[in-house]
Amino acid sequence: MIKCENLSKKYRSTHALSNLSCVIKENTITGVIGRNGAGKTTFLKLIAGYLKKTTGELRVMDENPFNSLKVSANTIFIDDQMNLPTSLDLEELLDSFSMFYRNWNDSLAKELMAYFQLPQKAYVQNLSKGMLSTFHAIIGFAARCPLTIYDEPTTGMDAAVRKDFYRALLKDYLAFPRTILLSSHHLDEIENLLEDVLIIHQQHAFLHTSVSELKESVIGVKGEKGAVDRFILMHEKLSYTETMPGFVMAVVKMSGNVFQSKHPDLTFTNLSANEAFVYVTAPTEGGIDRVFTGS
Repeated sequence: MIKCENLSKKYRSTHALSNLSCVIKENTITGVIGRNGAGKTTFLKLIAGYLKKTTGELRVMDENPFNSLKVSANTIFIDDQMNLPTSLDLEELLDSFSMFYRNWNDSLAKELMAYFQLPQKAYVQNLSKGMLSTFHAIIGFAARCPLTIYDEPTTGMDAAVRKDFYRALLKDYLAFPRTILLSSHHLDEIENLLEDVLIIHQQHAFLHTSVSELKESVIGVKGEKGAVDRFILMHEKLSYTETMPGFVMAVVKMSGNVFQSKHPDLTFTNLSANEAFVYVTAPTEGGIDRVFTGS
């Protein structure tokens, strides 16, 4: 569905994306994850054809998305900046989308509107932030585009609505498979949805792997300081914290299995996908604790 080779986007002297390469398969749910300013939104807008690349190669559905009617007709981009007519109420907006999206499912849109208790005669400018995000999400579901892009779609939603959104996304994907890109700051909430994660870090593709492989790439190590220090000599240390006098906890990168029987004086802890992401993209070894060391 998507192939990038050394893809870059530059705004004057600022690189928003730099030499990003990846391949995203058709009919998968991929989480596009990164810290603020990493380049996630730029990457997604390049794929949707909203932006023109500076250098590199980008093919979506085997075409350049920036000037492709095929990509435009088969892609929907959902974010909190969608520009919808303010003169039409929600019901009129939903009725108009069938003219633009050939797979539009009107009954699904109306059922979701009723479930989320969105007033059909309301106008987008009068909706709360959470209600507006929910309406945008409904458009993404009902359009059923072969390429569906959600950029931080749950902004403003409360926890209960976010949970319903993720469940609806999975159920609709199973009923109508398509390629879904989902950018979110809540990796802990979406990791069970995802087949793959693309971590964008410092404007390039830092890691593109399955969720399970991401979780296996780091491990927590606890124990007496000397024992932990000997263990981390053989691995790349990501964080190091004294838990109590003489005892520490470290997080290290892993490239294979660790056998507890070989390290009886250490305790190993598996990390969640979100914890793994935080540690592998930490700006400096040791994280925020380093700021306060010796202060």
